[in-house]
Amino acid sequence: MSGDKESVPEVEAEEESDKNYKPPPQKTIDEMLAQDENDESLKKYKEALLGGAKTGSVIIDPSDPRKVIVRKLVMECTDGPHKELDLCGDLSKLKKQTFVIKEGIQYRIRIDFHVQREIVHGLKYIQKISRKGIQVEKMTHMVGSYAPKSEVQSYTTPPEDAPSGLLARGTYQVKSNFTDDDGNEHLKWEWAFEIKSDWK
Repeated sequence: MSGDKESVPEVEAEEESDKNYKPPPQKTIDEMLAQDENDESLKKYKEALLGGAKTGSVIIDPSDPRKVIVRKLVMECTDGPHKELDLCGDLSKLKKQTFVIKEGIQYRIRIDFHVQREIVHGLKYIQKISRKGIQVEKMTHMVGSYAPKSEVQSYTTPPEDAPSGLLARGTYQVKSNFTDDDGNEHLKWEWAFEIKSDWK
């Protein structure tokens, strides 16, 4: 969200590369473990990578069929209070909350989530920022592939600089999407922040 970033050409190139990208065929944990099972060193490596996970062995919420349960979004500010969104409740209420961010600060976005049931391939975090109905930036972060775990797993974006100056101040709307290579939308939500000259 830096003030001098030219986002429109990047978006076009990014979307073009997305169209040309073909994800590898999805495999279950059992299929991955069975592949090259005669290679003992590779077998041990896979088991270490998966943390001993087996198909269906990690189920965080039996009533939730999703493989990825997104818990919260945290805006980690280097010079000020962290801002947190609970993504487990009523998402429609998030649009009514507005973060106040001091202009020019550096921040990172952290997303906490659970992976259950099966490995999820090619997780992506997509964020579109608009102001007064006009999109000013789109970011796509490649989160990676994750095996099921009972512990919360996290992804943190690289540092970003909030814009500064009189013209940058105001309210911004954000559309966030946690998706993957197969086009599964694990969670979509909308939220807002306001850039001010100070935290108050």
